[in-house]
Amino acid sequence: MAAPLLLLRDIHLTFGGPVLLDGAELTVGEGERLALVGRNGSGKSTLLKIAAGMIEPDRGERALQQGTSIRYLPQEPDFGGFATTWDYVAAGLGTHDDPHHARTLLGNFGFTGEEGPSRLSGGEMRRVALARALAPGPDILLMDEPTNHLDLPAIEWLEGELKGLRSALVLISHDRRFLTNLTRSTAWIDRGSVRKLDQGFGAFEAWRDEMLAQEEVAQHKIDRKIAREEDWVRYGVSGRRKRNQKRLGDLHKLRQERREYRGATGTVSMSVAEAESAAKLVIEAKNIAKAFGERVIVKNASIRVARGDRIGIVGPNGAGKTTLLNMLTGALEPDSGTVKLGANLKMVTLDQKRESLHPDETLKEVLTQGHGDMVTVGESRKHVVGYMKDFLFIPEQANTPVMRLSGGERGRLMLARALARPSNLLVLDEPTNDLDLETLDLLQEMLADYAGTVLLVSHDRDFLDRVVTATIAYEGDGKWMAYAGGYSDMVAQRGVGVQARVRDNGGAAKTAKPKEPTAERAAQAKRKLGFKEKHALETLPKKLAGLRADIARLQVKLNDPSLFARDPGAFTQTAAELEATQATLVKGEDEWLALEILREELEG
Repeated sequence: MAAPLLLLRDIHLTFGGPVLLDGAELTVGEGERLALVGRNGSGKSTLLKIAAGMIEPDRGERALQQGTSIRYLPQEPDFGGFATTWDYVAAGLGTHDDPHHARTLLGNFGFTGEEGPSRLSGGEMRRVALARALAPGPDILLMDEPTNHLDLPAIEWLEGELKGLRSALVLISHDRRFLTNLTRSTAWIDRGSVRKLDQGFGAFEAWRDEMLAQEEVAQHKIDRKIAREEDWVRYGVSGRRKRNQKRLGDLHKLRQERREYRGATGTVSMSVAEAESAAKLVIEAKNIAKAFGERVIVKNASIRVARGDRIGIVGPNGAGKTTLLNMLTGALEPDSGTVKLGANLKMVTLDQKRESLHPDETLKEVLTQGHGDMVTVGESRKHVVGYMKDFLFIPEQANTPVMRLSGGERGRLMLARALARPSNLLVLDEPTNDLDLETLDLLQEMLADYAGTVLLVSHDRDFLDRVVTATIAYEGDGKWMAYAGGYSDMVAQRGVGVQARVRDNGGAAKTAKPKEPTAERAAQAKRKLGFKEKHALETLPKKLAGLRADIARLQVKLNDPSLFARDPGAFTQTAAELEATQATLVKGEDEWLALEILREELEG
């Protein structure tokens, strides 16, 4: 079995408070596709920085195979000290890296290299940082939230680019679809340690839930045993003193084990304060239009929103999604046309930039609006500390200023404040930014149970598919069209996803038009799966499951520390067999994936 390119062993780290990493371990092999997951604050970004050599742990070992190149994409790139975008990208090149390739890649992202970083938007900064990380073609690529601030076309382009790389990938992301499409194994940071699953993110959540359920059963058994032993101490026979003392000592050990047990982090408990129902017709926009100078944002759009609708709005960055949202909610007047809002509307808005949070206000002041210790949620009142706990804040954070909160904590705080206000119309502009996967789950469940109406702007394909009942997509030239269902339904009806905006010869941005079907594509549409292809689709899953079982069996055999000393030949043979089986599995998975994509194309 080939040695790993990168090895982290027994990593310990504490930042002046609770232990963050407690014996964490991570291995990255050649061609690895690894999702690094865990709650906000669990240490994902910190472990990635240790892997990149940017942070020294308190204790533990970091081993990088000689000659292995590694590149790190930070969550928030620092452009300080760089005059141009090219200066920033060039600073990431090694001695033997190709500057021409780096310039080409930067150009593919839409930059000349002469742009000043201070004038870039969040999405533009992210694309420049991606060019810097991708240009060298490293052996290992560590990426912390690579899809942040990217629009749908850029996310789907990045997916395709990463699929074609030979580099090993370690990905931190809250984008489920992105992780599912790219990863083959998952590392879960939980209470300071790392648990490994030899399957991609698509299988992770069911596995995690099973692990936690087993753990809960084990702790319940300990609780029952403690109760039995305590009963014996109170009522048992007092004779045979030595035996009794040992049993009492065992009880103390059980109690200590129970005290030292670190339970899994709680889940967010969300509820939304609902106002009385609005009118059946919530919003009616007729022939609305909006332009800024010669640039048309919305042209002759007519949209009706009924009570209980969940409407998603999608399009590339700069298309005007937020502008359309503001027009529909009455925050912005159209140049022409009319917008009629239903009676009795109580609207709550969550903005994407978190700008309405004052940096000097404390968490308690934000939730209570500066008055007392109670938060009003609907018709009930709740102590601010109890409400904070519902959103995974600890009591000690009550007086923490907003400026000291992480991005994920600010996102949870905005949700906590918004959901406490009575509403029958929720307007959510990029609500998934910086939220961890568990918080996203609870937000989805809350929206499913919400009796009011939801207007949602998002680049998260999985979130859109789970939440919305209709999708309004940007068609280019100021045109917007509604499709039934979520993002995947929109793609199926439209025939293409959200298109990137491109520059014409005059420098104006426009949206690429969907290509007309060619004769080749038309012929493919008439084609059907052959007998061998159908047979392979039906039989491959069982073969792949068998290969995974063989890999698990061989791995267990190799994990025996005495095998090499006892029988070196058996160790070498087992390692070779494991490597060959893993290669067969990868080849089979690729074959199945190609056939499944072909089937979807032919049937879709």
